[in-house]
Amino acid sequence: MVDRLLKDDAVQEKGERARMASFIGAMAIADLVKTTLGPKGMDKILQSTGRGRNVTVTNDGATILKSLHIDNPAAKVLVDISKVQDDEVGDGTTSVVVLAGELLREAEKLVNMKIHPMTIIAGFRMAAECAHNALLLKAMDNKEDSDKFRSDLMNIAMTTLSSKILSQDKEYFADLAVDAVLRLKGSTNMESIQILKKPGGSLKDSFLDEGFILDKKIGLGQPKRIENAKILVANTAMDTDKVKIYGARVRVDSMAKVAEIEAAEKQKMREKVQKIIGHGINCFINRQLIYNFPEELFADAGILAIEHADFEGIERLGLVTGGDIASTFDNPESVKLGHCKVIEEIMIGEDRLIHFSGVQMGQACTIVLRGASEHVLDEAERSLHDALCVLSQTVNDTRVLHGGGWPEMVMAKEVDELARKTPGKKSHAIEAFSRALQAIPTIIADNAGLDSADLISQLRAEHHKEQSTAGIDVISGGVGDMKELGISESFKVKQAVLLSATEAAEMILRVDEIVTCAPRRREDMM
Repeated sequence: MVDRLLKDDAVQEKGERARMASFIGAMAIADLVKTTLGPKGMDKILQSTGRGRNVTVTNDGATILKSLHIDNPAAKVLVDISKVQDDEVGDGTTSVVVLAGELLREAEKLVNMKIHPMTIIAGFRMAAECAHNALLLKAMDNKEDSDKFRSDLMNIAMTTLSSKILSQDKEYFADLAVDAVLRLKGSTNMESIQILKKPGGSLKDSFLDEGFILDKKIGLGQPKRIENAKILVANTAMDTDKVKIYGARVRVDSMAKVAEIEAAEKQKMREKVQKIIGHGINCFINRQLIYNFPEELFADAGILAIEHADFEGIERLGLVTGGDIASTFDNPESVKLGHCKVIEEIMIGEDRLIHFSGVQMGQACTIVLRGASEHVLDEAERSLHDALCVLSQTVNDTRVLHGGGWPEMVMAKEVDELARKTPGKKSHAIEAFSRALQAIPTIIADNAGLDSADLISQLRAEHHKEQSTAGIDVISGGVGDMKELGISESFKVKQAVLLSATEAAEMILRVDEIVTCAPRRREDMM
């Protein structure tokens, strides 16, 4: 009787098998992105099966995992934590998945030793707490000294970029990113930093431009440069003069009547344009098309009219110039206009664009990326976005740690000591946590083709000295001093990695049954 509880095609896995399935899925995902970790991490090519067969070349953990269609429920949990990590702090998307995967790999061994999952979870909890406290004690804070803080930000940006495509010119791009973020003055709103991609040139030709660049051309016969611009940003149809009632017919008995209708239509349009001009503007930007006749009227009035600015462009323009997006023009006094000092046409590569400088929102700026192809540009944008997110978070939470596997070794050392003090089976779980933390420097070394076992034992010995700043120096292939090398990471990123990975591992460990629902049948097949 009990067997008929679920529908025919439903699948139910219990106990060992369920746990096995979730462990294997999670570890497979961790192994997939493992090779992208660290400065010598490799890239993956993702090819979609949809139309156009888009190709993405990336080593950003979140981008890789987002593009995968996964069936295993535990693997989905890991994909989710990498997405959250990407939204929350921007970087550390690979580390968080790898750490969770390693925790589960260790947990699997413990479960095979017949230690109850709840005991393992309790041990992991204690270990995570201990590791977090170790990080808090070791974090450095230079927010009082602005020069030191800027160099911290530069180091964080260079460390973030060194595992990405921009690693060759990381100093140049770190400088761009730090400048852009310091303009924000502590806000984490990335809307006001616009990233424009223009194929052509090399990555080194990218630059930061204060103000806003709109990817449109200035129309014919219109002023090419406007100073002290008053801008009306609108989203309105400029063909309202046409009779648009579906199936409407107009019968006339002579051509003169047709001419009258045309004249009436033109008059209607002229009135709308007069209303817009009545706002006292000298630049009109519309999201929809502006047809020839209204454009002519704007040009006669000496107003620059820009049509078909895409929606994101319009929203951002409204934000940076301080104007509202209007769609009706009957009350000029209630519409808030945007202002900027100069609007002019500039050339980037082969393309003409419109440049707004001296905008009201002083922190607005545009980073123009140049590069060999679309794929390179897309990956460069992702890398830069990661760096910008991490920096904006660091400006708010100014604590900094050394990088290069140093935080993991610090945490592992403290967690090991806790394991020695703790009686009972929990100590096994705490020890396992410490081994999982050491897996991150191990993988960084493995990806660089170094002898990880030798390096990690050297590192462990170094860390038993007081106040050690040793980490893996991938370039020289040995143990290096992270302080001298200027390899830094944001405290917030490391904290998020530690807490998210532990929680995800805990959640997957709690599973002892997986029920897969029967697929819905189509009515006609029944």
